[in-house]
Amino acid sequence: MIFPRNEWEKFRDRISSLPPQAHWWKRIFLGNAMDVDMDATGRLLVSPELRAAAGISKDALLLGMGSYFELWDAATYAGQEAEQMKGEMPDVFKDFSF
Repeated sequence: MIFPRNEWEKFRDRISSLPPQAHWWKRIFLGNAMDVDMDATGRLLVSPELRAAAGISKDALLLGMGSYFELWDAATYAGQEAEQMKGEMPDVFKDFSF
């Protein structure tokens, strides 16, 4: 996940306030967080460690998810999306109007 600074701070505060039984997940989310920078052409410079953790090998896909972004390996995302499209739309969308 990639957050704008203000949204990261909200997320970080929510994670930090979790009870002690979530301590390992707090480590995973907060301990592995890194700042990323943009280069002169507006590209995100994601560290090799984060790319490896996300399974990004070549082409990446950045999805806007409202208050944050998801960064996916493009082939992995295409496979996941195709698999989801085979199934029925979740019930929460039954009364949803586009």
